[in-house]
Amino acid sequence: MSKIRLLIVDDSALVRQVLTEVFAQAPDIEVVGTAADPYDAREKIKRLNPDVLTLDVEMPRMDGVTFLGNLMRLRPMPVVMVSTLTQQGADVTLRALEYGAIDFVAKPKLDVAGGLKEYAGEIIDKVRMASKARVKALDPTVRGAKPSSGEKLSADAVIKSGSTRSHFRTTDRIVGIGSSTGGTEAIKEVLAELPMDIQAGIVVSQHIPAAFSAPFAKRVDGVTALSVCEAADGQQILPGHVYIAPGDRHLLVERDGARYVCRLNDGPPVNRHRPSVDVMIRSLAQNAGPNAIGLMLTGMGDDGAASMGELRAGGAPVIVQDERTSVVWGMPGEVVKRGFADEVLPLGKIGLRLLELIGKR
Repeated sequence: MSKIRLLIVDDSALVRQVLTEVFAQAPDIEVVGTAADPYDAREKIKRLNPDVLTLDVEMPRMDGVTFLGNLMRLRPMPVVMVSTLTQQGADVTLRALEYGAIDFVAKPKLDVAGGLKEYAGEIIDKVRMASKARVKALDPTVRGAKPSSGEKLSADAVIKSGSTRSHFRTTDRIVGIGSSTGGTEAIKEVLAELPMDIQAGIVVSQHIPAAFSAPFAKRVDGVTALSVCEAADGQQILPGHVYIAPGDRHLLVERDGARYVCRLNDGPPVNRHRPSVDVMIRSLAQNAGPNAIGLMLTGMGDDGAASMGELRAGGAPVIVQDERTSVVWGMPGEVVKRGFADEVLPLGKIGLRLLELIGKR
């Protein structure tokens, strides 16, 4: 099997060196070159024909996002952004994902070398995944999470199974959306199709770092008629509103009399993620049951697959994004593999189907 040919683009000689050492651990990845700026990168892309790029967000002469926009219009290829965990870094990285970047790697502000080496496994996995991802040319009209390492825990670490309560039918429903790689854009596309008077509240668990979730909620709020916010503990879940899990906390749904409310939890990462889709969907299964709808969008791994089965067993429908329109068909594919999907739909048809299901009583 041929190796993944990787080009590292970063203005820091230290970062280029550290990333080269990180990828040397992967027998299936070959660093074919490094570049200090986008102009150097442009020439090396032509000469070396890499399969994947890692691209720094902040570089001299031309910033990474401007270069990415040009690249995705003229020569679309898988790109993993290297971003700082700051407010500015979040805004720029989210724009890079809009332009077609597959994923991003968080670059710490302090001890860059140690931080990158600590997450070597994650960085390698993201490049491997990017090499297989579906890349589309950037539409000319487009405007200019950190997984935890260590033991993989199940949702039992935060919310125990087997405690499903009795349910009553309500006028409103709750939609639970889970996603990871490629999910920031998929979420926006689905929510942009929904009207403000929709009779359902929506909770979202997207794998994203803490510094990114509030800027992400703000960007989503700008493309949909719904009211979108980063979820707060105790916040009532209202129709026509979207609650996005903070990037470092689990989001659970609890019933408070006739109301549903958001609960934030600082428990350990589940499936190496906090927020975890499994935790959120299990809470929906236990507290909303048939009043819920589960939706799994594009993402790497299997977080959320087990709890989608619990949700479906409780009488709630489960929709899954299809493989063709997913950037990575890991999380949705796992739901299908386990037999928990009621429907598998292309991204462009999910919004309408949600409206149909919400309208059914």
